Amino acid sequence: MPLLLLGTLSASTLDTITFGDPASESAHTLTAELSQAIPAALSEPSRQLLPGGSDPWRGGTLRFTAKVDPAGQNYFTLRLWGGDVNHNQLTLHVEGKQIGYRHLGDIEALDIGTDAPAYPGRFTYRTCPLPLSLTTGKQSITCEIRATGPIWGYGRNFEQYQKPITEPTRNLYRAYTHTDGFFQPDPAEKQGTPPPPVVRQSPGPEVVDAIKGRVNGEIDRLLRHPDQPASQMQTLFLAKAWHTKWTRAAGKPETFAKILLSLDHLYRSYVADPKLAQAEPSTYNPNWFGLGPAGQVIQLLEKELTPRLDETIDDGSGKQVKRREGFRAMLLACCDWHRENRRQYTNQSMINDLYGIYLANRGLAVVAPADALPEPKALRYLYESVGLEPWLGSEKDGKPLKPLGEFYYQLTTKGLTKELGFVGNYGEVLDWTTQIYEATRPTPDKDGDKRLKEQLIKIARARAPFRYPLPDREGFRAMIQETPVGWRDVHYPGDVTYSQRPSWDGSPVEAAAATLDPQLVGGVQQMIEDRQLYATLKDAVEGKGFRTSAGLLAIPDHLEIVLAQPASPQRLPMSPGQPDFVFSDEEDGVIALKNGDEILYASLYWRARHAVNSLARIHYLTPEIDRIATVYQQVEFTPSGMDYTRPDWTNFGFANGGHRYPKEFISAHTGEKLPIARIPEGIAFKPGQENIHAGRGDFYRLDYGSYRIAMNMSADKTFDYQAPPSGKIRNLVTGKDVKPGATAKLAPRSTIVLHCE
Repeated sequence: MPLLLLGTLSASTLDTITFGDPASESAHTLTAELSQAIPAALSEPSRQLLPGGSDPWRGGTLRFTAKVDPAGQNYFTLRLWGGDVNHNQLTLHVEGKQIGYRHLGDIEALDIGTDAPAYPGRFTYRTCPLPLSLTTGKQSITCEIRATGPIWGYGRNFEQYQKPITEPTRNLYRAYTHTDGFFQPDPAEKQGTPPPPVVRQSPGPEVVDAIKGRVNGEIDRLLRHPDQPASQMQTLFLAKAWHTKWTRAAGKPETFAKILLSLDHLYRSYVADPKLAQAEPSTYNPNWFGLGPAGQVIQLLEKELTPRLDETIDDGSGKQVKRREGFRAMLLACCDWHRENRRQYTNQSMINDLYGIYLANRGLAVVAPADALPEPKALRYLYESVGLEPWLGSEKDGKPLKPLGEFYYQLTTKGLTKELGFVGNYGEVLDWTTQIYEATRPTPDKDGDKRLKEQLIKIARARAPFRYPLPDREGFRAMIQETPVGWRDVHYPGDVTYSQRPSWDGSPVEAAAATLDPQLVGGVQQMIEDRQLYATLKDAVEGKGFRTSAGLLAIPDHLEIVLAQPASPQRLPMSPGQPDFVFSDEEDGVIALKNGDEILYASLYWRARHAVNSLARIHYLTPEIDRIATVYQQVEFTPSGMDYTRPDWTNFGFANGGHRYPKEFISAHTGEKLPIARIPEGIAFKPGQENIHAGRGDFYRLDYGSYRIAMNMSADKTFDYQAPPSGKIRNLVTGKDVKPGATAKLAPRSTIVLHCE
């Protein structure tokens, strides 16, 4: 692949169509259905696609021709305005076949929509590869861009999943075909300018009063009816509030009475339906939690509950039992079932192991110590879920089944989750990791497990490179979580995030307060400088539902701890003015780098769930342009001798393909054969199964623009790498110049990033 210099027109561009320009549209025989041509950003011509198709979820269509290279790999790029916000989807169809998948495929839909301005004041470019089967031997192709409404990935039927299109799409400005995965627009194209950094002025500390008001309001509602049992999660909320001095539940007899009433009710419900130990429906994702929250309630109120455990209660069927024995039965059943039904994905594993096993066991240790796992054995599950020890999977007859072998860790050595590769939003497990650490405190005021605290800090620091500067949805200075290169990410751009992503169950200050790590504290202080902390907390206060209220409970105390810390000089590494750096994680196959005012994220191991796909995912930001691209790269791997044949899926890129669209939606990738990498001995596998090993390469080489990246993901192999033959070359990892044509040995689990001028 030839070296392309930034700032010059790429010789690989084959064709350009300007939407809304009559001459360009005529030259490409464009026809439009349910579309309007309008001048938009920077007075550039554009088109929107409109609602009104044959089905509520269908919108307009653009049909046109485009030149392609008959012998090489071709790419298609769409130009969009970075300030537009729209949740509609755009899919590309070539010769009547759909390119990519609508939800979490290795080749995405052309546009999956935005939750906020993705690059205000500038254009953004979306690039995808075209299958060789559609371009080989051809000089041109027939393209369609079709508009459909938003999707909800968790919809249980087609109507819940595929939403109607109710508004025009965002403006489509230009489309291009080219032969290099790195697209460089013509220098004559307008590109806009970055908006000036503006710091928000409000809200401020008054938000803390609003938090306390909402929490106390929730407590008042729960205590208003003393004879009405609370749900399991509400009971846990009250137990935590009992220990939170500023709440109206703290230490009050009526709080304890409500908690005891609710635990008794939960036990009677368990007697009537023992499967509640597996999945108790008042919790979210019930089979991850079981009755573990009740175990935590018993742990938190051990002192107050102990005198009441030998009292006799009715089990709901007329039988009289001691409260101790009843609680023992339900917690033991919960712990046993969740040990036999563990989850693989990291965030799910953490929740299951924390609540379903560890906290159920902590409660069991209070009511029936002889039946509880010894603390070191119970800690094993937490250690496995946070990557301190190999994850051994579910158990049968007390023995782990080891579905991924004996040496699979839930997190990389550097602290990122593996699900299967890098994950942005769902990979932000700091809320659950902090809860795991907090759960090991003997009492709320004592230190928890030292190893878990150290791992929490490592995980938090590993996430720090994946925040980049971007105005928030209101245009104010902020740091944003990186999501375009994440395996399980569908929200773009990500949330305003500094040390910790806010969530229902955690806050931006939670991990910093638990660890007092200078880097995490520095991130919170940076968030305060940008006036984003209280804005984020205000959003949380305005959120709906009990789960939001419960997540607010700890914030005032955590904030008080963090605000008392001395000033930290540390700031997020992608912040303007911070030194250049390269972060690479060879187990996840991901890179984050800052080079002057350029930022580049790359997932080299990209959504290869079933086989080696040789695809990389790029998010490349310069002051003028934002690029998101899926491109081909060179991959070396150990073959298994097996192949995976892509099925005719146009929706999900995993599982069984998801909900089916009408028959006229045909995948352009159907029948493509991909090689499967070697599966380690002892791991059950057959082609078509999702597996951590099936699509993993040993060595990756990506050439993108002026960057040359080589990554050795293997644990025990060394590869040769040669620098480009000419130009000024700098190794961004070492900061040293590299002689053109120089060769190097790339050791196991190491990365080279060269910048070529």
